[in-house]
Amino acid sequence: MNWCHGVLFFSALWLAASPVCGQTRVGEAAVIKNEVVRVKGSAASQISVGDGVLRDEVVRTGLDSAARLVMIDGTNLSLGPNAAITLDRTVFNDEHSYRDIAIRLATGAFRFVTGHSEKTAYKITTSLATIGVRGTILDILSQRGKVTVVLQEGASRVCTLSGQCVELTQLGETAIITSTGGKVTIQRFNNPPWSFASNCGAAAGLCTVTNFADATSPIGDGGDPTGTLCGR
Repeated sequence: MNWCHGVLFFSALWLAASPVCGQTRVGEAAVIKNEVVRVKGSAASQISVGDGVLRDEVVRTGLDSAARLVMIDGTNLSLGPNAAITLDRTVFNDEHSYRDIAIRLATGAFRFVTGHSEKTAYKITTSLATIGVRGTILDILSQRGKVTVVLQEGASRVCTLSGQCVELTQLGETAIITSTGGKVTIQRFNNPPWSFASNCGAAAGLCTVTNFADATSPIGDGGDPTGTLCGR
């Protein structure tokens, strides 16, 4: 076997052993109660505690179900029943932080706790609003025609998709975005009408905050958690 053939041969072996290329592992499931599935195209499969979560996939909880996901940078994202999120975009600084992370909250109740990445790296979107964070714990309720954002810690800037914004800087301050007859409005309130705390008893550890224990995924999960070997 000459040198060129050797390089091609071992490259082919590596690619065959690396099915995760094209799929970046961005975190893992820390708490799972009842029906929590990953959705990719028309396929859905149950998620178990310890399973990796991947970029570009939808995670959905069923009735009387809940989940807590821990991202590689230590971000904790708790989901109540009948909730759905998409991990839209992740660009890594290194194996423990993101340069850019975008999470789309489709519907349901969520608690978002920022991790170790720079706060400007985070972008949370809903059907009606974009949410920026600064060292933040946020409770978010996304419903048809209405989004409620409650500040539990830190600060946040909440904007409608047309650019109307409010700043949340004090514990309990709340932004409520509503869409009525095609008109979207945003208002700030001092006292929250709701919080994710009502969901915390649904599953042990749902509202606990933990770090991602091992940012390097095991060989059985494809290795290379950041996707750097795949050119990302």
